[in-house]
Amino acid sequence: MIKCIAKWVILTLGLMVLLNGSFVFPGNQHPGSEDIQVPPPPFSEDIFPCSECHGEMETNPKRRELEVHEDIVLNHAEKSRWCLDCHDAKNRDKLHLADGELVDFKESYRLCGQCHGPKLRDWRAGIHGRRTGSWNGQKRYLLCAHCHDPHSPRFKKLKPEPAPVKPGSGK
Repeated sequence: MIKCIAKWVILTLGLMVLLNGSFVFPGNQHPGSEDIQVPPPPFSEDIFPCSECHGEMETNPKRRELEVHEDIVLNHAEKSRWCLDCHDAKNRDKLHLADGELVDFKESYRLCGQCHGPKLRDWRAGIHGRRTGSWNGQKRYLLCAHCHDPHSPRFKKLKPEPAPVKPGSGK
């Protein structure tokens, strides 16, 4: 039995090397080194590029009630977070990581993953979120923001549907 399992493991690893050229497992790559295909981020209409409005504005880093983006309600660690913790103050068309590295909005999963590491790992592996494509070929992922509002990421509570009708119950 153990010999059979060992042969299966060796064959599986050999197949991975043959298909990938190396032992690369989802989530084990250096962050940002992978070529993850994502659709464009779900921006509200007429909101991107941000520099169209913010390009000439002086940056105000002070936490305050927003005057222009009144539709944005920060409900995401709001006592310790502010817009410029994620959005770059100098280049408004980019986000920035904790170390200051600029990232495109299409790589926002890297920003989210700094605080939500286990979710990022699961997302890369195809366990969390939605991924389409081939198991051994190119894959296409949805960004965190396709399902979660980055400013208020918790899903709203849903009213439960009634129980299904039992077949033959006459209802």
